[in-house]
Amino acid sequence: MSDTLVGAKPNDPSKRTWIIASTCVGIAGAAATAVPFVSTFQPSERAKAAGAAVEVDISSIKPGEKVTVEWRGKPVWVVRRTPEQLAALPALDGALADPQSKRKPDELTPAYARNPGRSIKPEFFVAVGICTHLGCSPSDKFQSGPQASLPDDWKGGFLCPCHGSTFDMAGRVFKNKPAPDNLEIPPHMYLSDSRLLIGEDTKA
Repeated sequence: MSDTLVGAKPNDPSKRTWIIASTCVGIAGAAATAVPFVSTFQPSERAKAAGAAVEVDISSIKPGEKVTVEWRGKPVWVVRRTPEQLAALPALDGALADPQSKRKPDELTPAYARNPGRSIKPEFFVAVGICTHLGCSPSDKFQSGPQASLPDDWKGGFLCPCHGSTFDMAGRVFKNKPAPDNLEIPPHMYLSDSRLLIGEDTKA
């Protein structure tokens, strides 16, 4: 069947006008149909909550182990330190750049973490796993003793593989390293003996 407009002559201007108008209506309809589809790309509720506090079950973390959770797009470590690792902390003060965590206290170390273990509960260490030098993620070096890229008297801690910065088991940076500051301690609090909340500390 021909698409010729009834009553119009071939190449009639009125036919061209009708075709153009029909095409415009079709495009407008397609655009209207596309709106609900595009709206599905809006941030999800999960994405909106990316900055919210994160609850962690710490009951299954064994001494000497670490778990990593995401908070505000950052890796946050929860380390359960052994009695030996805790006992070694005080003796390291002379080798550290900021043993008392006095630098940038409001930014890096909440008041409740300004202690040798930089923690609320000595056993658990909570820190943002990002080197304060250029933002690399340090590696776990919990085993004590001589190892590659580490001193012979190493007591356990973290090594940034990018530029060699080292941190003890409380996230305190050693002297003469590229990293200028200790690792950041995020706001956190304990809801119970087995539940940790990262991102809030109103009850700490």
